[in-house]
Amino acid sequence: MDFSFSEEQEAVRDLAKQILEGQVTHERLKELEAGDERFDRKLWQELANAGLLGITLPESVGGGGQSFLAAALLLEQVGRTVAMVPVLPTLVMGAMPIAEFGTAAQQEKWLPGVASGSTVLTAALTEFGTDALHPTTTARRDGDSWVLDGVKEEVAAGLVADAILVPASTGDGNVGVFIVDPKVQGVTLERQDTTSGIPEARLELSGVKVGADAVLGDAANGGAVLDWIVQRATAGLCATAIGVCEQALHMTAEYTKTREQFERPIATFQAVGQRAADAYIDTEAVRLTAWQAVWRLDAGLPAASEVAVAKFWASEGGQRVVHAAQHLHGGMGVDRDYPLHRYFLWAKQIELTLGSETPQLRALGAMLAAEPA
Repeated sequence: MDFSFSEEQEAVRDLAKQILEGQVTHERLKELEAGDERFDRKLWQELANAGLLGITLPESVGGGGQSFLAAALLLEQVGRTVAMVPVLPTLVMGAMPIAEFGTAAQQEKWLPGVASGSTVLTAALTEFGTDALHPTTTARRDGDSWVLDGVKEEVAAGLVADAILVPASTGDGNVGVFIVDPKVQGVTLERQDTTSGIPEARLELSGVKVGADAVLGDAANGGAVLDWIVQRATAGLCATAIGVCEQALHMTAEYTKTREQFERPIATFQAVGQRAADAYIDTEAVRLTAWQAVWRLDAGLPAASEVAVAKFWASEGGQRVVHAAQHLHGGMGVDRDYPLHRYFLWAKQIELTLGSETPQLRALGAMLAAEPA
């Protein structure tokens, strides 16, 4: 495995870092937090103008033609700045699946707008009481159309999305993925306020009728499409966690070098140094496991176990990092007028999205048990 990046990939990271660090300030985030939408549309357009929102999409629809790794590099910088832009739901959960499995008509309808910044996409992967791969939402045939019924929770960017990818059971153990316009009859969206402060949506589908042209891939074999989306969405969360952990650790290092007690920087105290060192090790584990998962997905290799390992570290290791960061900041760590608190909240949101550490360990245990002795 070669985890080094090409010059083209390094350029993506550098460009994303330049734009996000230039636009996302503490003052700008406070301004957005004072509103209801919490979507930085100005920054979104800047990312689109720089070609970053279409970086993994085909050149035929205005994209950059790069691979999933480029999207992960962008997400790393989103996490580093805790930017309020729906890159993960739009690019990874919505646009990339359409580019991979969609018809030419579906691609032409949805992808140019993503690249230009005029379209927001997402996928409704979460339901209460079941995992993402086994939806209880149903889709039944009605002539050439499908009728969808069910409830999805925690739909990222659901309140601002122009289309939502909805996985649903089609009977006989099969799953289909359907592109749903949230404005059609039978769709109800309800705001859900989240740990990170960025609102999501509860999506209720009551007799929602969609045409055959709304099916993504094959409705009889959509399980493979859904698994493809969930693995990349999970790996994208892990890439975001790299940036969150690294920046929280960087802020802590700077603070402990300048905060003095007993006429000495607290960074020179052994207990502080040991706690910071543990956080550094956890951050490196988050980074290495995330890039391993991303690299295998990018290369088209089986990656289920690597994605589960990466999500375990992003969940458990990420929590240790931000807890250490808050503790070493003392009272400043819980001051909501100080930017560190956002990293704590983002790390918790990442932990709980698409399965925390315990579900990942269960999944890994099942994979190990299934291997022949």
